[in-house]
Amino acid sequence: MLKVGTKAPEFTLPDQNGVIHTLSEYKGKKLILYFYPKDNTSGCSMQACNYTENIMMFRNLGIEVVGISKDSVKSHKKFEENYNLKFTLLSDEEVKALTDYDVWKEKSLYGRKYMGAVRTTYLIDEEGNIVFASDKVKAKQDALDMLKVVG
Repeated sequence: MLKVGTKAPEFTLPDQNGVIHTLSEYKGKKLILYFYPKDNTSGCSMQACNYTENIMMFRNLGIEVVGISKDSVKSHKKFEENYNLKFTLLSDEEVKALTDYDVWKEKSLYGRKYMGAVRTTYLIDEEGNIVFASDKVKAKQDALDMLKVVG
């Protein structure tokens, strides 16, 4: 996980509609950038739905929400449609942003080791600096926890 006070790494990634986004396009706005393991899984779906339920509260505070995973554009589109998501999902199939943001780690499941995204949430300020970072994210609570952080 990157440290608070560091500059957020630039990214150039496609969203669920294939439109390319960069970190610099959010300059002048606050950004919640959250990394999650997999589209359409129970925890990730709960996390995304909670952000959607609270999206207007974030936008009223001048904060954009963006989720990033290794899933494809096509997978993100299906995820968006399945849950009527109201924010941008970025596809990082090459794992560049996941690596740059230090969330691509060795994980273990039933004794099997594999590489995957650690659920991590960053708050980036208007100048592109990380002002909050957590890798102890509870999927069900993330949106509400972030409202407390920014509120």
